[in-house]
Amino acid sequence: MRVFSWSVIAALALGFVTAPQALAQDKPVTLKFSHWVPPTHPMHTAAVAWANSIEKASNGTIKIAIFPSQQLGKAFDHYNMARDGIADVSHVNPGYEPGRFPIIGAVELPFLFSNAKEGSAALDAWYRRYADREMKDVRFCLTFAHDPGTLHFTKKKVVTPADMVGLKVRPPNAVIGNWMTNLGATNVQASAPEIRDVLEKGVADAAGSPWGSMLLFGIDKVTKHHIDSPFYISEQVWVLNKAKYDSLSPAQKKVMDDHCSSDWSLKIATPWAAFEAGGREKIKAQPGQDVYPLTAEQLAAWRKSAEPVTAAWEASVRKAGGDPKAIMDDLRKTLADRKSAY
Repeated sequence: MRVFSWSVIAALALGFVTAPQALAQDKPVTLKFSHWVPPTHPMHTAAVAWANSIEKASNGTIKIAIFPSQQLGKAFDHYNMARDGIADVSHVNPGYEPGRFPIIGAVELPFLFSNAKEGSAALDAWYRRYADREMKDVRFCLTFAHDPGTLHFTKKKVVTPADMVGLKVRPPNAVIGNWMTNLGATNVQASAPEIRDVLEKGVADAAGSPWGSMLLFGIDKVTKHHIDSPFYISEQVWVLNKAKYDSLSPAQKKVMDDHCSSDWSLKIATPWAAFEAGGREKIKAQPGQDVYPLTAEQLAAWRKSAEPVTAAWEASVRKAGGDPKAIMDDLRKTLADRKSAY
């Protein structure tokens, strides 16, 4: 009996010794992580924390070199950059590529999300059921959202959908772009770091943005009127290059899988959500800024005006072979379960 017991103890001890050694003996790898916000952005800080956690969990065999501020490529190109191996990890805004990702486009529809914290965990849990269907070129990692954004204007105070006629608008994503077109506005394409420039030059009269980013990118310097209502969110996705992921050892893959989760989605979204929400009061406190709520009647008119974009989204999903009702019902239920429905 004693021999058996000592052999079991020895085997267990060996297991505890060899498990970390297996990681330590894995071939070291450095992953290039590209995103397009500046290092001062809270998402960058969250990315650094994510990278540090991966390095620690892999016993230093996975290091991540982060390239912010579009250093490796334009914001609009980040999905293709991960697909093609220009980046091993990249931050994608699917809304920057109209029509390419119709399923996740559901979250871009107005008046769905009440917040970006629990809302991000809900978004991630929901989209994991569909990511392999429409992001086949890459390995999906996680997705999250910024705090709900609204519309901001340089000259004209807008309170009803009819006021949008003739305006040039930088939409935050494709769905909002379609909405603005339906209202008689013209779309101007620009990534978040480019918004101030197109507004300052008069190329655009209005832009969609969450509040904190208005200050971060200096957009508040060229806008005067702001609708005080949560109109939309924009989803953000982190994806991996498939070949690079496949080249990792089983232990290293597990580390990456553990960091591509709904829990990490919430961790990444939380500081960004707090940052964006905090910008609202700062802008309200600035002299000359007009931050105004909508009346119940005005909000109802905006909701009514968004119905055609929902119908257009449904058509795009059907064209891609999906069931829009089932997908939307699934999203709404997940949001309700996570207490993040509008």
